[in-house]
Amino acid sequence: MTLSVTPCTDPSAWDEYVNRFNGHPQQLWGWGKTKADHGWRADRLLISDGGEVVGSAQLLIRRLPFPFRALAYIPRGPQGEAGRETQLLDAVAAYAKQTHRAVALTIEPDWDAESGPAAVLPGAGFRHSANTILIPRTLILDLALSEDDLLAGMSKKHRQYIRKSGREDLDYRAVTREELPLCLAVYKQTAERAGFGIHEDAYYEDIFDNLGAASPVYAAFTKDKEVVAFLWLSASEYTAFELYGGMSEEGERLRANYALKWLAIREMKERGITRYDFNGLLNDGVSKFKMGWAQHEDLLAGTWDKPLSPLYPVFTTALPLAKTALRKARGAVSGLRGRLRGTRR
Repeated sequence: MTLSVTPCTDPSAWDEYVNRFNGHPQQLWGWGKTKADHGWRADRLLISDGGEVVGSAQLLIRRLPFPFRALAYIPRGPQGEAGRETQLLDAVAAYAKQTHRAVALTIEPDWDAESGPAAVLPGAGFRHSANTILIPRTLILDLALSEDDLLAGMSKKHRQYIRKSGREDLDYRAVTREELPLCLAVYKQTAERAGFGIHEDAYYEDIFDNLGAASPVYAAFTKDKEVVAFLWLSASEYTAFELYGGMSEEGERLRANYALKWLAIREMKERGITRYDFNGLLNDGVSKFKMGWAQHEDLLAGTWDKPLSPLYPVFTTALPLAKTALRKARGAVSGLRGRLRGTRR
């Protein structure tokens, strides 16, 4: 059965469709707008059967050097009626090939790796890719559980530190637009200590402005209105997804991240959201902290490519080299910023 594909240009209607199909926040209009303001193009596609919308996919397009032309990427999508995943993917792939002349369609769907829709990917012409953008190994809390059950699922240490940090003389609350620079200053400190690269301030400001209520930021404030820890989320009506976070040295001493994350979890639960995704687990200290919030892990489908051009094999070789160069460049810029800040002290 052939489905029709129509671009959507109405932000409110688009978000309604994303939420109707329990879509991920990285499929919301505001996320695509931010990416479009910073090097990508966003194409929001409604997939219909006989005039009835049965799915949607926010396609991010990255222009590539000749002869590759473009890469089409769907972060944590598509979303649609259960059982029609193959049809949706076929329709989007055909559109990406014809309209954008993409070398490949890369998807990182919000699907469990062990069961359900992920099983259709090989048969739909997709092959597993090692060029991961979003980490598939993660932790997803079921916010339909009671607060008592969520607490019971944590490690004993986490429960103790939630109580302890909650007793500190800190104000845990949502961040206003005017207070956002305080969080970004802490993020820069965190990046410098941990040695990872970050974007310019304008990128994060655009996320805050474009997503609005769908991208809440929470922080721990001192009596002097200084931020010692922050946690930044994005949220559809179904899934909350951690984007960024950081702490100052004082925040680490006070273990402010425990009470802060517990606040964010309860706030998302209050919204009626049922999934809270910690956005990736690695073998590092941050992931060890995340793993204490539950007694399980989750594995999503991962990264899959559908080749749309004979040049795809060459592209798969070139992409890892380009990503490595970009990471090195970002790390060098972050280190330079740190050294410059040090000379000003």
